[in-house]
Amino acid sequence: MVAALILREGGTAVEVLVCQRKPDQPMSLKWEFPGGKIEPGETAEEALARELQEELGIEAVIGKRVSRVRHKYRNGGAIDLQFFVVKEFGGALENRIFNDMRWSTLEALPQFDFLAADLGLIRDLSEGRLL
Repeated sequence: MVAALILREGGTAVEVLVCQRKPDQPMSLKWEFPGGKIEPGETAEEALARELQEELGIEAVIGKRVSRVRHKYRNGGAIDLQFFVVKEFGGALENRIFNDMRWSTLEALPQFDFLAADLGLIRDLSEGRLL
């Protein structure tokens, strides 16, 4: 799986786009970063560009991979998730599938109720260790 850290300059601080799952989705109303599954034949970067087009309506320039998380959920599910930086994109952001979308400073990320797989990354981002 792949996810994007979509960044923008927010005055005095860098902000990242966070997205909230809909109430009828698994792990409802949890916050996450946009992205999704890698389809057969796709690179991670190609998959992320496709997912961002589908979910947000943007043509993203996929930057470097900054983290990889392998997480096992209590219910037995497991994910292998790669996070990439996106600093440039074409088009206006559209909320096509999420309950909510917000820009957050890195320091404020721990205030959101994120998916368990994202918590280590959230800690690293909020403490200035990744970007």
